[in-house]
Formats: sequence, structure tokens, C-alpha cells
Amino acid sequence: MLLLDVDGPLNPYAAQRERRPAGYRTYRMLPPRWAAAERRRLAEWGLADRPVKPLRVWLDPGHGPALAALPFDLVWATTWEEEANTFIAPVLGLPELPCVRWSSPRPEAPEGVFWKTPQIVAWAGGRAFAWVDDEITGADRAWVREHHRGPALLHRVDPRRGLVDADFATLAAWAARQAR
Repeated sequence: MLLLDVDGPLNPYAAQRERRPAGYRTYRMLPPRWAAAERRRLAEWGLADRPVKPLRVWLDPGHGPALAALPFDLVWATTWEEEANTFIAPVLGLPELPCVRWSSPRPEAPEGVFWKTPQIVAWAGGRAFAWVDDEITGADRAWVREHHRGPALLHRVDPRRGLVDADFATLAAWAARQAR
């Protein structure tokens, strides 16, 4: 399985606003869950009458075929959850994918461990997985080594660049080693 985060790996949100990375296009999206949360924030700030602005999302349509060509079953591991199938998958030309559902409220993760990590390990249930995210650290890798009984690759993607050719090569090489 290849567990995919959206913001960071697929949407290089941390790139300079005026310097969209090569190959990316700008999309304006208003996912319902995000819009509802934004309306709550605006109301808390006394700005309930202000309209909710769509998100600026940068996506590279070439990532869909590149991901589909990898020898993985693709799974969303993003806070977009099922909305990734509605908003992100069509732009990338991907089919509807299963997604990891996050607990709400988010449970406390051990010190230094990303909040997604324990839930991903529980979801994987010992199965081999690769995970791409921009928040992965050494603490997450150590936690997975200690708590996951199957092979796992935790691959951090720079949120200023998104997925690049070297990331695809790393994923393909890891999958090839697992197939041996």
C-alpha cells in the first residue's frame, strides 16, 4: 500500500506564493468540511458575514499516472479524507481510493510523534506500507519500527516542492525490494 497525504506531497503548499513549482496548476477548491470549519472560525472572530474563500491548491496532473504506475494499492492518508476522492482524484486522473479515517477528536500521540502515525500503524494492521507525508520525522520512523510488525517506508516530502522524480524512484525501489 502507498498511503498518500495531499497537502505537502501533492499540493506543495509551502512553496513561495509567486513561484508555483513547474508542472503544477492552480485550482480553487471549497471542500465542505473545510468550508464549515472556516465558517466556524469566521464566526468566532465576529466575521460571520464574511464569505468563505476557496482554498488555493496546486496540483500536478502528471502525478496521477505516475502514482498509478507504481506497484502499490493507493490509499488516502490525508485530513481531506473522502473529500480527496471528490476534489483531488479527478484532477490527477485517479479512481476513487480508500482512505484512512482519522479519530475525532485526535488522540494524543507520544512525545515527538506525528498524530497520524499511531493511527496509520493501527490501520495497516501489520501489512507492508509506504507513506508519503511532509510531517514525518525520525521519531515517527522509530515509533513505527517499534510498533509495526510489517515492512514500512516513511518517506518525508518537502512541502515546498511536492513529489519529485527522486521521490517516485525511492518508492519504486522500496516496492521492488519488498517484491523479492
